[in-house]
Amino acid sequence: MNAFLLAFRASRYVPEPVIRAIAWTGTMTVWARRLKPARRLEDNLHRVTGLEGRALRTLSRKGLASTARYYAETFTLGRLPGSVIDARVRVVNGPALTDALARDGRAVVALSHSGNWDIVGAYACRHWGQVVTVAEVLKPREVFDEFVALREKVGMRILGHEGSSTFKELVRIGSTDGGVLCLLADRDLSGSGIPVEFAGHEAKVAPGPAALAVATDSTLVPVMVTYERLRGRARLRARSRWGVVMTFGEPLEPGDAPGDDAVGHLTRAWVEFMGRSIQETPEDWHMLQRFGWTD
Repeated sequence: MNAFLLAFRASRYVPEPVIRAIAWTGTMTVWARRLKPARRLEDNLHRVTGLEGRALRTLSRKGLASTARYYAETFTLGRLPGSVIDARVRVVNGPALTDALARDGRAVVALSHSGNWDIVGAYACRHWGQVVTVAEVLKPREVFDEFVALREKVGMRILGHEGSSTFKELVRIGSTDGGVLCLLADRDLSGSGIPVEFAGHEAKVAPGPAALAVATDSTLVPVMVTYERLRGRARLRARSRWGVVMTFGEPLEPGDAPGDDAVGHLTRAWVEFMGRSIQETPEDWHMLQRFGWTD
């Protein structure tokens, strides 16, 4: 049985500390044996930090510890009461999003695979309305279905990544229903990535957030999610040693972008924020896959 599928099913019955221990053991095994995900992570971290040798290995270990934390939290997210979800999330520059929602009833949010994007999605559903997002269709299909069920349980609406039909559905939802349209966009799954400078290197990233903002005339807001240690009463309320910080960048308006390159302009703007943010907290960037570097 697929390891993710087994973990999802076990997480319904196994105590949370056991889930954390299993996730930690699995990711540390990947790190110690320098399996492909660890090598990919180190290559990506080397590019954004310039570190090599022992310093890079130390950073990648922290990165895989952060990844273990994400999976352990996500597998048990459906168990958490709303008060605990709220206690685990701290928002920085929230008006960047809430002002757009109050004005237009919708906004596009661009995220990277950093911190715990699922728990902030659950938080957003509780405080800002429906969250609509796109998920990569994983194999086996049962794993994708488990992720979808988990996210829908905490209020999110999930579309499978099916190419142009998915984008058309996002445009329809944004135009008619509104809400928070969230896209994890640091990996380009479309095959039509936008050339950008990402953390000092040439790369291609997904055009989706900018294209969706232009198509629906919506504010585009980049957000970085990182972990922070919790202590004292904050830790007791969160039932965890760790919380997440949801930091919004400055809002980007399609109307301010040049008409002949609006998608490219908006993409480069959110990527500049994201690349700088990842360089500040690289250990929370869970990029264990091939990234779109072109240099």
